[in-house]
Amino acid sequence: MAIDSIGTVVNNGSASLQARNTIDQEGFIKLFLSQLQFQDPLEPVDNREFLAQLAQFSNLEQSRQLGINMEGMLTMESSSQALALLSRAVDVVQVTGGNIAGTVAAVQFTNTGPELTINTAAGVLTGVRLPQVSLVKP
Repeated sequence: MAIDSIGTVVNNGSASLQARNTIDQEGFIKLFLSQLQFQDPLEPVDNREFLAQLAQFSNLEQSRQLGINMEGMLTMESSSQALALLSRAVDVVQVTGGNIAGTVAAVQFTNTGPELTINTAAGVLTGVRLPQVSLVKP
């Protein structure tokens, strides 16, 4: 899940590329067991190499847990930023390229992150993401 914050640059497409270039815990176990199953019986894997691969597996699991924890922290930070904007005057970058001023009236939490509802002079904007907020006025 991509986590947005105020002023971040959204990079579309990099998540799918990263997903293809990584291996999860289950994939590592399958690869490791296949290697053990099909090794040459006349030249088995050295004990040191076997232990090094187990250490790599341990590092992989720790990295995965760290990533999960970091994602949770970023989600909480993004939610906190969105809630702090309630009743605040903001400028929002529109798709057409211009800025529009308004006041944050509501925050909705979705699977993709918080979305703001902003009251403007021209009407109500819904579904505004945090990266679209270009200025928070005092």
